[in-house]
Amino acid sequence: MSRNYNFAAGPAMLPDSVLVRAQKEMLDWNNTGCSIMEIGHRTKAFENLLNNLQDKLRNMMNIPANYKILFLSGGGQGHFSFIPMNLCGKNKNVDYIVTGSWSERAVKYAKRYANVNVVTIASLSAIPDTSTWKFTPDAAYVYYCPNETIGGMQVHDLPQTNGVPLVADFTSSILSDEIDVSQYGVIFASAQKNLGISGITLVIIRDDLLDQAQECTPEIFNYKLQVENNSLLNTTPVSAVYMIDLMVDWVNEQGGVAKVAEANRRKVKKLYDCIDNSNGFYGNPVELKYRSLINVPFTFKDEDLLKIFLEDAKEVGLTYLNGHKSVGGARASLYNAMPEEGVNKLVSFMQDFAKKHAG
Repeated sequence: MSRNYNFAAGPAMLPDSVLVRAQKEMLDWNNTGCSIMEIGHRTKAFENLLNNLQDKLRNMMNIPANYKILFLSGGGQGHFSFIPMNLCGKNKNVDYIVTGSWSERAVKYAKRYANVNVVTIASLSAIPDTSTWKFTPDAAYVYYCPNETIGGMQVHDLPQTNGVPLVADFTSSILSDEIDVSQYGVIFASAQKNLGISGITLVIIRDDLLDQAQECTPEIFNYKLQVENNSLLNTTPVSAVYMIDLMVDWVNEQGGVAKVAEANRRKVKKLYDCIDNSNGFYGNPVELKYRSLINVPFTFKDEDLLKIFLEDAKEVGLTYLNGHKSVGGARASLYNAMPEEGVNKLVSFMQDFAKKHAG
């Protein structure tokens, strides 16, 4: 049975080799005689996996020694609340850069725990010039989402915060390109895009920010307490951590993050070229310099063709191409595990579909 190419924004496609390895180890993981799903989170075997995974990530991402690595529940949306809970115990003034639906939602959650100043709000096509941004000089942190999956907008330049800690939601872009971790106060990423399966969130936090929690912060979502307990204060989703470990190994097998980034740029260029060279049959609303290199929404000259497009695409193994319900249209998400041949097949299909329905 041939596999479909899954273009969903998440949960995302996983590499075949990772799924095969997980299948091979399902009944006997690491010579324990048990499935990874049966391994206790406080066993020595899992503790070794957790510590080795931290070392792998530290090496792969060049994470400095003064940053701590956590694996926590809650998903991206949970950490929309956990961030202000953990960072606003001494200063409740915070800045948020709104570039799409997810950063807008993060603002909504943060307002329950902090005084939120919206630095700027992007349109559907562009981000206002940085000269118009209104920062709070004494903010506890500045928050942004480097890549917005719904609108397909990406912040390609690091926001300049004049020393205020920068918090970034890397859920959809983690390990898709190299970053300088030392430029951030906190990085978090829910796993179901490039890191594995849903149920776990990676948090990387600078250690001088670990004493800022509000009293209302639940113990299991208190970053300092979780650091002190090596992410084991409560029952850790063991199998989800295991899948991160497999995905990190897979990235290393590809040659590391830099090599994966090269492949990602090739993939997305092919798709944008297809859209831009379609004589208006397809369209993308985002200005070139803000286009996402990961999530590509596109519209049709005749929107009545969307349903036919999705049905025909599914017939040939190109699945989950529907756009988010809030914006409509179609969308192709090109996370790390999407092979280049999958993008080639999509581009060929889109070109044939345009010829057939151009009128």
